Amino acid sequence: MKNKITDVFFDLDHTLWDFDKNSRITFKMIFESNKVEIALNDFLEIYEPINLKYWKLYREEKVTKADLRYRRLKETFDALNLTVKDELINKLSEDYITYLTNYNYIFDGTIEILDYLKPKYKLHIITNGFQEVQQQKLEKAKISHYFETVTDSEMVGVKKPNPKIFNYALSIANIDKSNGIMIGDNYEADVLGAINIGLDAICFNYHKENLASDIKEINHLLELKKYL
Repeated sequence: MKNKITDVFFDLDHTLWDFDKNSRITFKMIFESNKVEIALNDFLEIYEPINLKYWKLYREEKVTKADLRYRRLKETFDALNLTVKDELINKLSEDYITYLTNYNYIFDGTIEILDYLKPKYKLHIITNGFQEVQQQKLEKAKISHYFETVTDSEMVGVKKPNPKIFNYALSIANIDKSNGIMIGDNYEADVLGAINIGLDAICFNYHKENLASDIKEINHLLELKKYL
């Protein structure tokens, strides 16, 4: 593998940028500033699977960005039997996007693995995240300089696992798919999406999913050194 790979494509959220940790801190802050009295752990226990559900619907073009932002909060508050007015839900939704990039924890090993890979490969990002915040995450986490290109779903008009976003990323990287590899945490969006167009892939399986035996996986970013 090391001989033919020239370019490495990373997912951003949940792969390099510690989305869950940064999101938790953001919710704590916006609940306090908007005087929402709720136990953070109780909220997140309900919110996190709902959020994943809406991101899947968003990838499948079944909900809009606005729907995702509103409905993930509305459904969580309803499940917790909390009456929260739409005005406040919309305010919390806006505040969440505004302040999320104030917190930029990255996964353990991120800088070390990027320093290791950078002299050997061209590095790129392919992300389904919102265009207005993804570049801020890269810059504020001080990792933007590692990447030659950043492809986001809004610039292409489709989301991973749609083949178009991978083909777009390959085209602006100016490489053949046989010379690239995708690294991401989401089996459906990152791994299968890449494999389905003939792009090799490694799953960053920190959430310990049961994967097929033929899928390359790592549990820590530094394990990429086994493959690259």
